[in-house]
Amino acid sequence: MLLAVGMALGMLGIVAAMTWWLRKRGAIARKQGKRESYECGVPKLGPTRSRFSVRFYLVALLFVLFDIETVFLLPYAIACRSMGWAGFMQVMLFVGILGVGLLYLYRRGALEWE
Repeated sequence: MLLAVGMALGMLGIVAAMTWWLRKRGAIARKQGKRESYECGVPKLGPTRSRFSVRFYLVALLFVLFDIETVFLLPYAIACRSMGWAGFMQVMLFVGILGVGLLYLYRRGALEWE
């Protein structure tokens, strides 16, 4: 056990020393564009920390919420024949509740983008 811990600490020390040595030695770290943002080959046009509207996050959250609905409906689609009318009514209740929620969001204006 002591040997394994010693080897692990030794390897950790070697990696830390190599990192320190390569960082101090390399001319690459001193190049002009080394610390600039780079996204898919396109140079940045403005500040990297731009603000988004709260509406964007609201729409994204609503998308995730109603997208999860399909995850819950897929098992029903596979087993719909074996569940019979009772299963159909339960799924219709589920979809109805989500429809009422969507209608509420529409009336409150949460789906308007302006």
